[in-house]
Amino acid sequence: MASPTLFLNSVAFLPSSSYPSSSPFLLAVSFRSVCFRNRALLNRCSVASRSASAAGPGGDPYAARFQSLRVLEWDQLCDSVASFAGTSLGREAAKARLWSLDQTYEASMRLLGETNAAVEMHRHGGFSLDFSGIDAALVKSVIQYARRDSPMSGHEAIAVASLLQFADTLQLNLRAAIKEDADWHRRFMPLSEVILEFIVNRALIKLIQQVLDEDGSVKDSASPLLKRSREQVRMLEKRLHELMDKLMRNDRNESSFQEVSNVNGRWCIKSGMDKLTNLNGLLISSGSGNGNIIEPLAAIPLNDELQPARGLVAKAEEDVLLMLTKKMQMDLDETEILLNSIIQLDMINARAAYSLSYGGTCPDLLLLEEKSRLLDTETSLSEHKISKSSNSMEWTLFLPKAYHPLLVQQHRLNLRKARKDLSSAAAEIGRRKMGAGMSIKGESEIDIVALKERVSALEQAKPVAADFFISRETKVLVITGPNTGGKTVCLKTIGLAALMAKSGLYILAAESVRIPWFDSVFADIGDEQSLSQSLSTFSGHLKQISDIQSKSTKQSLVLLDEVGAGTNPLEGAALGMSLLESFANGALLTIATTHHGELKTLKYSAAGFENACMEFDEVNLKPTYKILWGIPGRSNAISIAERLGLPGTIVNDARELYGSASAEINELITDMEKYKQDFRELQRDSQSYLMLARELHRKLLTARRRIEEQRIAQKNKMFREISEAAAVARSMLHKRVREFRASQVQRFQPIGVKTSPKSLAVKRQQSIDEDSKDLVQRKSTIPSEPLKQSSLDLLCCRVIWNGFQCPQDINRCIGKKIPIVMSFIVNGGM
Repeated sequence: MASPTLFLNSVAFLPSSSYPSSSPFLLAVSFRSVCFRNRALLNRCSVASRSASAAGPGGDPYAARFQSLRVLEWDQLCDSVASFAGTSLGREAAKARLWSLDQTYEASMRLLGETNAAVEMHRHGGFSLDFSGIDAALVKSVIQYARRDSPMSGHEAIAVASLLQFADTLQLNLRAAIKEDADWHRRFMPLSEVILEFIVNRALIKLIQQVLDEDGSVKDSASPLLKRSREQVRMLEKRLHELMDKLMRNDRNESSFQEVSNVNGRWCIKSGMDKLTNLNGLLISSGSGNGNIIEPLAAIPLNDELQPARGLVAKAEEDVLLMLTKKMQMDLDETEILLNSIIQLDMINARAAYSLSYGGTCPDLLLLEEKSRLLDTETSLSEHKISKSSNSMEWTLFLPKAYHPLLVQQHRLNLRKARKDLSSAAAEIGRRKMGAGMSIKGESEIDIVALKERVSALEQAKPVAADFFISRETKVLVITGPNTGGKTVCLKTIGLAALMAKSGLYILAAESVRIPWFDSVFADIGDEQSLSQSLSTFSGHLKQISDIQSKSTKQSLVLLDEVGAGTNPLEGAALGMSLLESFANGALLTIATTHHGELKTLKYSAAGFENACMEFDEVNLKPTYKILWGIPGRSNAISIAERLGLPGTIVNDARELYGSASAEINELITDMEKYKQDFRELQRDSQSYLMLARELHRKLLTARRRIEEQRIAQKNKMFREISEAAAVARSMLHKRVREFRASQVQRFQPIGVKTSPKSLAVKRQQSIDEDSKDLVQRKSTIPSEPLKQSSLDLLCCRVIWNGFQCPQDINRCIGKKIPIVMSFIVNGGM
């Protein structure tokens, strides 16, 4: 188990030197302030990015980075991930960890390993990773009070018991899973080590459960003194209740109302009107229309006796809680370490739960050299990698069917709200129908229909996935296309994917995700669709790009939206070309969107450039949000104007002013797009044929293997049947030879009176018939299929019995693959 200081360094945002090792909870206290400082810094960066004053190299080194995170809306994604944490300290720790983007490649791989382990625990199904039942903040305050020798309350003791019991249950479940299959220990690493090193004070759990109820109240059985004190209090309260009831019955007045009241722990009688009663006692309060409160004289002794009795109860309860505090102080450091570990697990589980909830994929995080060559990634989690095709290995960035996480989240929220509104409206209409006893027509039905249409529309209008395939040779990608075509969403999707992979989150994409590790992600996006940012000026863009230029490294990702826009088109295009050529030599990967046609030509004049465009459906006049790779985008303004019904003369004049050369370029781009689409169709067909051929080849190999197995089985079966037939024949031959030799001996002996040659011949024939029947019976008992050699075996026996008078029959035996029969005949003949 790592020390508390080491654990907190893994979730800290501030440098570890800021915290003394003896105060590990200072970080937990700082989580909320860290998040507030980050938000405040983002706001300051927003103002600084628009400032025209030149800060120079001595400016804020984090301004460009945090401004980039703001335009990428990274704070919203952090809030979404943190919402999956079960404890308040876990949510704060998750936000602090996600905001700490200064981790190395090895640290990012460790974060992914932790997330993978938590995902495996979820898929195992034998673990309860619901941390919502733990009040981590309350346990933290208990530890602080315990260090000052202050007794904890009953609720705080129950919170401590819940923490210890949860940790104990989690550890027992892990041990059970490892006992069932030892491989789970490896698959749950590194979380399995953290959980197995839990030090749980089970005696403290048992003690708390013995002396406290579930609501935190101290049980009567906690101590003999408490039991006696409470019994005395109950006895006095019972006597007071009986006394008050008797006094109120004796002083019953129909015109007044009386009830028992408790004033500062003393039993009194309160009358409902400002009238004097016949009760003798002390007037506690009166007037103002609130009635009179009187403490009867007969109740004063009992009230005087009740106060010290209650004091004894409070003292006894405090002694019990102080005893629990003393017991907890014996293992206070271990409890503190356990709390830190639980916060860490809650933070890791939040990342895993978010990744599973949105169907993310574990990325293959790559570390690239300056020359875009893969470094040795042996430290990667090979057991969690997904088998990748050879095509995916050709790309530096391979994100098939990638989604913008915030768009997916917003779509889910809208769909959930629409379904809830529909359910509520249906329930309300049903309630009205039941109340009115008749059907309600008109506006209510129209609302239901509109809500159903909204739900149906949201179910169909799902976010569109985009494919991102960037080769190793590409240093700058230029994306062109119409406005509202999805270029900015593509930039944000790639930027958020890079940040998610670096922070240990799964990427919302299909399988086989590959993405480089970037030390920083810089973005200059003037997004009119974002509610968090107004339009930026040209000077503000240049200031942000200048900061990015000075802060980016050979391991950075740079995202530029509408580069060179906001000024004279010729000057903007020249400036954009110069900036992209500069970033091609200064950043690992640069992705830029533009409307300047001059930037499309960089692919043909400089190495490391690639073009892509957003597809546009000219028939329906709307974007498809799909990317066409390797093709520069073309202008659609004149075509769209013509389809929208603009007069033909205006359209023709616009085409003439636009120029024939530009029209030819557009026609060329159109042909390229057509060829690209045809190529994709042919590629899909070839892939389907290739898959079909592979499937047929697999089936042929399977059939070949089965035929070979059948041949071997038939061969073994034939050999087995021949061996069994030969064994039967050998047994019969042994018997015949013995009988033959015995008959030869008897031939030379004198024949008895009762024995004649004729009788001997009859006996021989009977013996041959019996042997034939016995042979047939033995052949029928062979489990395998007989070779139908019964007649041949009988023939062999007759040949031997007759003294080998028929050599041709013996040859037939040999020809029928019974060589052992012939061998035995020769030996017998000897």
